Amino acid sequence: MVDISLFPKLVDYASLQLTDVVLEVGSGFGFLSQLLSKKCRKVLAIEKDKRIVPILREQLGNVGNVQILEGDVLKVVIPDFDKVVSIPPYQISSDLLLWLFSRRFDCAVCIFQREFANRLVASVGTEDYSWLTVFTHHYAQVDLFDPVPKYLFFPQPAVDSIIVRLIKRKPIPLCMKDAAFFRQMLRFLFANRNKKVANAMLPFVRSALEVSELEAKKLVNALPFRDRRVRTLTPENFEELASILAK
Repeated sequence: MVDISLFPKLVDYASLQLTDVVLEVGSGFGFLSQLLSKKCRKVLAIEKDKRIVPILREQLGNVGNVQILEGDVLKVVIPDFDKVVSIPPYQISSDLLLWLFSRRFDCAVCIFQREFANRLVASVGTEDYSWLTVFTHHYAQVDLFDPVPKYLFFPQPAVDSIIVRLIKRKPIPLCMKDAAFFRQMLRFLFANRNKKVANAMLPFVRSALEVSELEAKKLVNALPFRDRRVRTLTPENFEELASILAK
């Protein structure tokens, strides 16, 4: 990012406290890291690019409350943190959110591509409404803030971006034992978004629960919303289906 005037906004939207430990994914040359270090107790600055890490260490060498972590955020061991303030690599946006939802945190303020952000807050039945919309809704409240034009980046991306805040839900509504099952169910159903729930759910139940076709039909016929189209279900409807099947 070539315009650092947005950095204070990221800090403000995260409501940083001097007691917070903040994770920054993709720290680059450390410009945002330096600002964060003045607003919180500790910054976990992670950078994957081996060419940039030495520069990052040089830039932040005298900043005592910044811990530099080299590697892929999805693979290395990350200490506990309270909040996330970051401009993460766009290609890991989905995987980063799924990883975050498996961790304890209060809120995350990130810059994402606008198209990706639209999927997080899409209305039921729209083209952008997807499994990711529902999965994200289950774990966090999502707010969209300032638009970030593509010309603020170098090299310039193909699309515009936006500041997104995710506040972790506490407790998670209808908390299920198996988040992987919920995600698997959502992916399967949205791959058949125009089918009725009963027709879309039958092969999933047979495969995921490892039951006979007859038993699968019995389970599906007892489900709520079975005569509605998948795309018309609300996030709460999907949670109800998962809570019934995951018992």
